[in-house]
Amino acid sequence: MNDSPASAKIVHLNELPRVANGGLWRPVRRELGVTGFGVNAYSAESAGDELIEPHDETSAGSGRHEELYLVLEGSARFRIGDEEVDAPTGTFVFVPPGVHREATAASAPATVVVIGGRPGDALPVSPFEYWYAAEPAYQAGDFDEAVRIASEGLETYPEHPHLNYQLACYEALAGRREAALARLEIACRDERVRGWAADDEDFASLRGDERFLRLLGAS
Repeated sequence: MNDSPASAKIVHLNELPRVANGGLWRPVRRELGVTGFGVNAYSAESAGDELIEPHDETSAGSGRHEELYLVLEGSARFRIGDEEVDAPTGTFVFVPPGVHREATAASAPATVVVIGGRPGDALPVSPFEYWYAAEPAYQAGDFDEAVRIASEGLETYPEHPHLNYQLACYEALAGRREAALARLEIACRDERVRGWAADDEDFASLRGDERFLRLLGAS
């Protein structure tokens, strides 16, 4: 494991300890010192070997976590409740607490990464997620939907410059001048935004507006 100049930690899967516990536990969280969420990996060396022990996150040893499983290598066969799920490499499987889950290796070697946390504890999500989620609607020209999606972030980040900038773009494209200018006023508290807005074609409808020019420092 290596530390980067910025104190980031880097470790390859093969450098992690292999702790026998029915399957092979790979202590990712402990090795990297992660504190914001649980993350570990489990490996199996032969098809049919256990990858994820049967559990439902309500036992005395559990964290009562919702868990996201990512099949990192090989393939797995999950049992989620009463359902059998085949999960090739690259598959995500999300399971809330209280639901039975277990997995074996369908092909080997196989490794599943598990990321967990108590529901709601890790929120709020990062601001960028809101405008990233709105991008398909924006690209499709559905600006009302883009506004609806991105506006979800205002509850947590009401004055975030980049979020308000994106909303200003959507509102301008939707023909709502006043709403666009209100959002842009908040966004322009970040000096970088003024440079973006000056050349952004999303604001073509605002070019002749004195308030727009004032916000950009052009009048």
